[in-house]
Amino acid sequence: MRITQWPTSGRRSGRPGTAFSAVMALVAVLALVLTGCAGSGGPEQAEATGTGEVSTDVSGTVRILMENVPDTDIVKSMVADFNKEYPGVEINIESLTFDQMRDKLVSSFQSSSPTYDLIVVDNPWMVDFANAKFLQPLDARIDSTPDYDAADFFKPLTDITTVDGARYGVPFYNYALGYLYNADDLAAANQQVPTTLDELVSTSKALKSGDRAGIAMQPQRGYKIFEEWGNWLFAAGGSIYDADGKITLNTPEAKRALKAYIDTYNTAAPANSLSWGMDEAQRSVSANQAASMINYNWQLPALNEPGSGPAAGKIKLATIPGGKQVLGSWSWAIPANSATPDAAWAFVSWITAKPNDVVRTEKGGAAIRQSTLQDPAVLGGQFGEEYYRTVEQLLANAAPLTQGPSGEEMIQAVGTELNEAVAGKKSVDDALAAAQAEAEKIQG
Repeated sequence: MRITQWPTSGRRSGRPGTAFSAVMALVAVLALVLTGCAGSGGPEQAEATGTGEVSTDVSGTVRILMENVPDTDIVKSMVADFNKEYPGVEINIESLTFDQMRDKLVSSFQSSSPTYDLIVVDNPWMVDFANAKFLQPLDARIDSTPDYDAADFFKPLTDITTVDGARYGVPFYNYALGYLYNADDLAAANQQVPTTLDELVSTSKALKSGDRAGIAMQPQRGYKIFEEWGNWLFAAGGSIYDADGKITLNTPEAKRALKAYIDTYNTAAPANSLSWGMDEAQRSVSANQAASMINYNWQLPALNEPGSGPAAGKIKLATIPGGKQVLGSWSWAIPANSATPDAAWAFVSWITAKPNDVVRTEKGGAAIRQSTLQDPAVLGGQFGEEYYRTVEQLLANAAPLTQGPSGEEMIQAVGTELNEAVAGKKSVDDALAAAQAEAEKIQG
């Protein structure tokens, strides 16, 4: 299956629209109301329900909403094998672009006749959905599923699914970022893979040659620039939150990271690329118009697929300079009003079980289990051991852009301020002060 074309989604576009903002407000209000109903002691501790050992004679239709990406196509390709074990369960998968998903989900959550029985949840939504009691806690199901080994999932992925000590999902796929580079260009410029922030800047400049950019960047307002710049922040020794969960965006490390980002954009990135996101950067590297980029780890197989572009076969993946990277993750979750929760768990536990996760990953799915990246069939497969060893390193030290409530709103606000700085409309100091203030206002 070709995975060179990825649809543009709301996560890769600019500020959310009116409908999206209304949904954000609604989720926040619902969470507050539910918290208030729990009394002065705070939200009630959710209790996990349901068993993980679902009989193979279970029946029902499981209506699933997923994002319109190739990982969804891989899941669809495995449904027939699932039905060999669970013939009475009909799997009905609807896929939408990212910016269509959240409104549809919230509408289904609130309906007495829900549209979906099983969903995938982007990590910035997890806390809001859990606090609003939209999702079923899964602890009892996870713990009672035979031979499931939930501890085998990469911990940064399961941390995202855990809210106030309860697990509301299991990992579906990761979108951890890494440093992707054209190995021929690096050798021609007599450069090594950068391991520090200063080296990232100098290497990007050294890789620029004539009209070819040294690095394709993603300074698009909102999600994309924050997602990319967060890696520069980590490389500078900074953080998004401190150990107590307080936001740390207006620090000396953050200022150093943003100055380095702006310097590199002005001297090594493609001209007139202020509105670029993931898709534009990927096309630039694929077409040999840029020598490197910071992007999702699963871009590597797409870029190197024969016939995908002039750079095919030349691209390699490395950890972010400094060794820590931004993490994104989608997780399977069962809505609280699911009409067929047992059948839904049968499918989730099957698709994420060790042997089936190996099959999914062999087909090109993004890694979620540690054991899968040790499996000989995966390491000897079409994408190569070097790739998976690097993915393992990425997932071992990664952190999401947001934690806590109103994550999507916080990301958009911070990304707006960062874009203002790169565009020259605000100073670095003013942009980061505003980003800190906005993030604190949104997340408390």
